[in-house]
Amino acid sequence: MGDNATFWLPEGNSTLSGEIDAVFYLVYWISVVIFIGVVAAMAYFVIKYRRKSETELPPAVHVHKLMEAAWIVIPTILCLIVFVYGFRGFVKLNTAPPNSYEIQAVAKQWLWEFSYSNGAESIGELHVPVDRPVRVVASSEDVLHSFYIPVFRIKQDILPNRYTSVWFEATKVGEFDILCTEYCGLQHSGMLAKVFVHSQSDFDAWLAEANADLPPAELGARLYTQNNCNTCHSTDGTSVIGPSFQGLFGKQRQFESAPDVEADENYLRESILDPGAKIVQGFPNAMPASYSSLSAKNLDALVAFIKTLE
Repeated sequence: MGDNATFWLPEGNSTLSGEIDAVFYLVYWISVVIFIGVVAAMAYFVIKYRRKSETELPPAVHVHKLMEAAWIVIPTILCLIVFVYGFRGFVKLNTAPPNSYEIQAVAKQWLWEFSYSNGAESIGELHVPVDRPVRVVASSEDVLHSFYIPVFRIKQDILPNRYTSVWFEATKVGEFDILCTEYCGLQHSGMLAKVFVHSQSDFDAWLAEANADLPPAELGARLYTQNNCNTCHSTDGTSVIGPSFQGLFGKQRQFESAPDVEADENYLRESILDPGAKIVQGFPNAMPASYSSLSAKNLDALVAFIKTLE
């Protein structure tokens, strides 16, 4: 978990993680003290004021104005302290530095897609430089999602038909988890990604390499994993949620409510862009329509990859 991880929180790896953790532990220790005080007072009252006989009548309780004032004033002061302390962090989290490197993110069922300033793209992998502010501008193609990187202490809801943004500055090179924390459908738990924090020189080298062309089948093999196709479609003949890709090309396909067809290039293309058009017998109509947004290049690459799986 890292040297600065705790029982409650993973390691912090951003410039604001320490400040956010401080607010968390402020609320945590205030809650611990109040909890102990309340439980101790309950135990004391139970013992001291227990009924000692069936004929005993407890004395009348009179208003204690100082005590009433105390349990109004003290919680109010604590709430104001937490609010002011937390609001300062909230403002910083929502005000990206002007020199931030901007990355576009698209959330869809069930993957993350990132675009960079030089035209490079990555799916399921966010690549950023260390010690430089990064602003992620995100939108959703389908339902509500939530972009969460625990080590950076950032979490931002991603909404359809609008942009939201969040920023961070990583302080250490490494590989860290990205999660979706808004239930978004059948494969919500599998909507995982990684953020790779590079040195500036390594990040520049990755950008240059990521923008280079790959052979279609090789690119398709990469997209197969990055787009989470492997969650529902195997390459070894195993049937999971969807049919296996092994030996699919050129095979006669039988459908629930459509005539049989041969799995040629047009069938593969249609099945990716409009998965509900023809449902293979024995499998549910579970594939989301979000893959219709694939670029022509990526679509051709996936088809080329599937054709190689004999």
